[in-house]
Amino acid sequence: MILEEERQAVVNACQEMQRKGLVVGTAGNVSVRVGDKVAISPSAVEYEDLTAGMVGVHDLDGKVIDAQLKPSSELPLHLAVYHSTDAGGITHNHAPASTAMGLVCETIPFSHYYSAMFGGPIRVSPYADFGTDQLAHNVAAALQGRSGALMSNHGAITIGPTLDKALSLLPYLEYICEVQLRAMSTGHSVKVLTDDQIAFQVEAIKGYKPSKA
Repeated sequence: MILEEERQAVVNACQEMQRKGLVVGTAGNVSVRVGDKVAISPSAVEYEDLTAGMVGVHDLDGKVIDAQLKPSSELPLHLAVYHSTDAGGITHNHAPASTAMGLVCETIPFSHYYSAMFGGPIRVSPYADFGTDQLAHNVAAALQGRSGALMSNHGAITIGPTLDKALSLLPYLEYICEVQLRAMSTGHSVKVLTDDQIAFQVEAIKGYKPSKA
């Protein structure tokens, strides 16, 4: 089986997202890129039942190379991100706090320095129907210079040079969103960092490597 290790890594990542409460049911998807091949989680398969053999492999144009099942409906999104970034792995989820923040803002205010882990203020891509080329285009644009983004009225996405890196960022993104929501709920003004403080944090955080998820 081609890309056997990568396909198993997709399974592991999906099940880890479920264990951490970052997905509901079969919502969310995961992929790994190796050269011109992409291993992506299938559509509508319960994560606890997922096996490496169920994870399909496609080329960067979406053509099937080796797949028993229909790929995630967000295959166009994953391909668009791979075409526009140097990502080696992608995770997409519908966790509560990040999904909620995508309903109320265009950019997550830089209120916590963890935002620097994503390259700067985290953008929210405009709404588009799931599985569409428009959604893929919107999210790819929101990820320029960033390793994470929110999707309006939808969920969140993280990318990294490896799938482990992309997966490790998800809990941090959810934490940032949860803190922001709690701060907003007080009705008080939320303090944010200045442009100079943001620039410092973005540079300083480059040497920080979160543990594997």
